Amino acid sequence: MPSRTTLQAVLFDMDGTLVDTEGLWWQAAEEEARQLGLTLSDADVPDVLGRAVEHTAAHLHGISDGAKSEASIAAALDHRFVELVSQQVVPLPGALELLDGLADAGIRTALVSASPRHVVDLVLDALGRRRFATSFAAGETPQTKPAPDPYLAAVHALGASPEGCVAVEDTPTGVASAEAAGVAVVAVPSLTPIAPGPGRAVVRSLLDVDLSLLQRLLDSAAA
Repeated sequence: MPSRTTLQAVLFDMDGTLVDTEGLWWQAAEEEARQLGLTLSDADVPDVLGRAVEHTAAHLHGISDGAKSEASIAAALDHRFVELVSQQVVPLPGALELLDGLADAGIRTALVSASPRHVVDLVLDALGRRRFATSFAAGETPQTKPAPDPYLAAVHALGASPEGCVAVEDTPTGVASAEAAGVAVVAVPSLTPIAPGPGRAVVRSLLDVDLSLLQRLLDSAAA
């Protein structure tokens, strides 16, 4: 029987996972698309949800045949998203309870986001900075999600090992990032379905996540 892997840390995505902002990001992208004479559809989801502003700006620039520069699209997206977040930062059901339960158990946590630092700081202030040992935002690692860099950086900053960590994510892009870093994943799908898989559990909400589930996931990943 393989030895048990101790849960060392839990690494949380931000938008759509801890706070209800994934819909706000989609709203910001939809509004900018309309300014460009476009209507977003399900085909655009992989280039919007879980993506950094630069990626979504490049996508909108491309499908609008360069109607505006990437830089101006990115600035508009960022401005509108910050505006929406500052008005509507709402922790998702179970988020604060899970974070506090992990703290009570001595489990460290990190925030790993594809949003820019000023948006991450808005959310950290709303959730309580004391709840996180470290955080990473877009531009603070060589590559952002779906590359493994943000999760590897968080694991390193916590002095943990990938096999001792679990990531909590809501998009396929984020899941790909965490799994590329060798981290097991609890997926809480927001706007896009995510299938279960090896080293991956899929739940309906954070209310379904507890220490027992996290440890069982590590045990199954090590089996």
